[in-house]
Amino acid sequence: MFPVRIGALVALGLLVGGCGSGAAPSPGAPPSTAAVPVRIVASTNVYGSIASAVGGDRVTVRSIIDGPGADPHEYEATPADAAAVGDAAIMIVNGGGYDDFAAKLVAASSATPRTIDVVELSGLRPSGGQEFNEHVWYSLPTVEKLADRLAGDLTAVDPAGAAAYAANAAAFKGRVDGLTATVDAIKAAHTGEKVAITEPVPLYLVQDAGLQNVTPPEFTEAVEEGTDPSAAVLNDTLALFSGKAVSALLANTQTESGSTRQVEQAATAAGIPVVAVTETLPAGVDDYVAWQGGQIDQLSAALGRAAP
Repeated sequence: MFPVRIGALVALGLLVGGCGSGAAPSPGAPPSTAAVPVRIVASTNVYGSIASAVGGDRVTVRSIIDGPGADPHEYEATPADAAAVGDAAIMIVNGGGYDDFAAKLVAASSATPRTIDVVELSGLRPSGGQEFNEHVWYSLPTVEKLADRLAGDLTAVDPAGAAAYAANAAAFKGRVDGLTATVDAIKAAHTGEKVAITEPVPLYLVQDAGLQNVTPPEFTEAVEEGTDPSAAVLNDTLALFSGKAVSALLANTQTESGSTRQVEQAATAAGIPVVAVTETLPAGVDDYVAWQGGQIDQLSAALGRAAP
């Protein structure tokens, strides 16, 4: 299906709203009840996975970005996306400029799904306009907040499922607590150790584990923006490995370029472990905790292998 611009979706949203079997909800007033299964739309499969864990068999979930091939920063919505949002009771967006397409879909729709902005929910955005890392799904406390918020919103639209949603959220948070325990163990053993990254994607994990990111910020900014760093910045980054200044490299395998490949090759040549991280759930993986747990275990093992 060819992508369409958001402006063209306004008419489609009206059409979707007009074709429903019941009256459309009034603007600004989300419905107090919804048919089971409750329909949830998530901007990425990260949030779709969490919604499935909390909602269980009382929800259906559609993740707009459901694989490693699409870049949320550049994604253009389709008519199918607009139709899904028009039918949704709950919409989950990352916010913070990461997935603007999702916020625009909500704005263009004649429906009014309850919308969860995870950046705003996180409380991590600094005041005063400082630079902000929007990859908040790597913050385990934020993910637990999201589970609680989902249980509350699902209960509001489906009161009969309240007990199930509360139990599911508690079970999910218990599994996340297990991840937190592993991160805390890394922090206890490796506080202050230096690491490098190719992009800011895993920075909340790095910080929560007590590690110090020493990558030149100009390098990660260039990679995130899809441009090449200057030769001087690239050389400074490569020197981290030849000089064995870091214990590990965390590399986003979903965003690779000539520069990131050079960095990974330099780390490998120097015997410095490379931890593969991803921005969304990889193909064949549909469980947030299993995905993050695998990455955290890789990080722990890499730091254990690193030379003193």
